[in-house]
Amino acid sequence: MPHTHDHADQRQPQTQAQPADGRTLFDRLRAACADDWRAYTEHPFVRDLGRGTLPFPAFQTFLVQDYLFLIQFARAHALAAYKADTLADIAAAQEGLALVVHETDLHIALTQRWGVDRAMLEATPELLGTVAYTRFVLDTGMAGDALALHVALAPCMIGYAEIGRALAPALDRPGEHPYREWIETYAAEDYQTGARDEIALIDRLAERSFTEARMSELTRVFRTATRMEAEFWQQAL
Repeated sequence: MPHTHDHADQRQPQTQAQPADGRTLFDRLRAACADDWRAYTEHPFVRDLGRGTLPFPAFQTFLVQDYLFLIQFARAHALAAYKADTLADIAAAQEGLALVVHETDLHIALTQRWGVDRAMLEATPELLGTVAYTRFVLDTGMAGDALALHVALAPCMIGYAEIGRALAPALDRPGEHPYREWIETYAAEDYQTGARDEIALIDRLAERSFTEARMSELTRVFRTATRMEAEFWQQAL
């Protein structure tokens, strides 16, 4: 989405969004949390899902909790719109919210096949890992600025895109893959585009509010969210 310049931008202190090597802020955060990022994106749950060997009850538990998770993440994107300073950033939050709502279509379609309708889905209690992760993101957004909130959101949206790309080749193997629809959802171009847009939005926000003094704070937020993603896989196992 093109950036719209406004007077508020001109009042911001000079900041440094990117180092000289041109990496995005997301790249820097992922590199700072490399071990945690690998534990999340290469978790045994993810590996078994890609191989098609993930026990089906584990996938069912995950998908139901992920639906409840996405309800709270929709609220977080609505909060991002409230925290935004420009119309462009409000529109980006709207697009993120729409992508999350669209993502729930997969969950509803799959759970209905199991005899679980939307009412039953929403009546399911949240597991503790779901509560901890989603409330951490919402609390980060309430207490901080738009940049901190989007850094907290990044491991979910951008990480799932990375996982979708990594698992997509598994769909080319002979035979029907039991988790084809899930993989296709996150490997799809609309989701990949949304993840790229999120990386660009984080940099756009950083142009206005990032300083090197904030790097440790944002790294802590990113690392916590990344670790909670790994725990979210683990609770389904």
